[in-house]
Amino acid sequence: MSSIRVTYSGLIGLVIGLSTIITGMIFILIVTRSLSPEELGTWGLIGGLITYVVILEPMISYWTQREIARDIDSGKTAVISSGVFSIVGTLAFLLIAFVVSEPTNTDIDILFFAALMIPFSFLNRTLSAIALGWKPHVNSYGVLVFDIAKIPSAFVFVYLMELGIYGAILSLIVSYIPSIVILVILSRHKLQNNFNRDFLKNWLKHAWLPSYIKFPNMVVLDVLIFSLITGSVVGLAYWVAATTIGTATRHTSQITRAVYPKLLSGGRKEILQSNLIRLFYFAFLFMAISITFAKPALFTLNPIYDVAILAVIFITIRSFVKTLGSSFTQALQGIENVDSKQSTQKEYLKSKLFYLPSIRLIRRGVYLSTLSIGLLLLIQSDSSQINLVIYWSIIIFLVEIPFTIYYYYLVRKNFPLSLDVVAIIKYLIISVGVFGGIYFLMDRFLVYTESIFEFLPNVIPFLILGVLAYFGLTYLIDKKTRKLFNSVYLEIKRKK
Repeated sequence: MSSIRVTYSGLIGLVIGLSTIITGMIFILIVTRSLSPEELGTWGLIGGLITYVVILEPMISYWTQREIARDIDSGKTAVISSGVFSIVGTLAFLLIAFVVSEPTNTDIDILFFAALMIPFSFLNRTLSAIALGWKPHVNSYGVLVFDIAKIPSAFVFVYLMELGIYGAILSLIVSYIPSIVILVILSRHKLQNNFNRDFLKNWLKHAWLPSYIKFPNMVVLDVLIFSLITGSVVGLAYWVAATTIGTATRHTSQITRAVYPKLLSGGRKEILQSNLIRLFYFAFLFMAISITFAKPALFTLNPIYDVAILAVIFITIRSFVKTLGSSFTQALQGIENVDSKQSTQKEYLKSKLFYLPSIRLIRRGVYLSTLSIGLLLLIQSDSSQINLVIYWSIIIFLVEIPFTIYYYYLVRKNFPLSLDVVAIIKYLIISVGVFGGIYFLMDRFLVYTESIFEFLPNVIPFLILGVLAYFGLTYLIDKKTRKLFNSVYLEIKRKK
């Protein structure tokens, strides 16, 4: 698998990530402008509940990605097994929906209808894992097709047919289909072997590990905790709107995504250092955009959500810190080879594959307990829903910091890492300077009109000006940026 091109796959993923921000914003714009706060809150609850059952899927995809990266063709077995697991996941979701519908005042029929998304989600995730282990940029194509398909689907089902939250669910179901098709076509070379029960037996034997690994991130208990403590899903509507803007920075993780399979296939450890510099370069840009355009973006989604600006800021910074931490842990797991030989369960427990998720589980416990205690205290003081959401965003940010610092310490012990601090400071100063200026320009000249067809054309020029200024200034004063732009130009020229 040494043929994986880390920079190429990373840039493809980033460009597509930028595209999906636009398509994702259009989709959420249709949804937020069409659904009531209660319906949007229910939409957020559905997303949280689905993660409870999707935790079954990594039992297959986790090992499949590592095997595919090491040139072991377990793809067809993974796809067939995923179909079986999705049935179990759907039944589990129906049970969970039945339990939580009454205490959260949610229509149980909506939750039951949402269960239709689960088989499509399972299959899409499994195919994505195959692509990520083989050619990471192929997964990016599947993501792009999915996000593009959401727009006409939402326009038809949510806007034209006015099906409300049922239409939003249908939009995702329909969008999964072309994404799955494109992933199957592009990854067909890894789906040609016959079903092999030995693969499935091995996955089931070690199923506890991927479940343990994915549990902290996939089980979104905070959404359930918030809705149960507050007894409402209205606050979740503010949270959905804020996270839609604040999590844009996570797309920069595409830059380092190919590092994981590259290391699995025996790639040099030095690739992490160069990719982290590129991560900082684009992450500062995305952070600056999210924070500077927080108010216009929230106003675009729906004017009633523009009070969530502070939540957007904390979520944005947290997304950056979490992206760094995820890059560190992916790299550490990429150099772990315990599963490439006949290892005992004790050896697995001593490996990085178990240790790192244990740290994440501790982080999750600290976060959820702090969130629960704080919400219970704030509820007694009659805090508003928006204040509760802002508190939520502060907690999720603060808890992330010490654990990411610890991951960095582990990386320094295992990798030859010497970051170019001067370059990183350059990127930070330029991003603050450029978008600080853009903020003051908007404050002076941007007029807020409720019609998005009048408002968006006034916002976009400010965004374009900021992005061009950032790229231009960094190109002029930074050698690494010039090298990156030149390599992109040569790659485009070679493809012609």
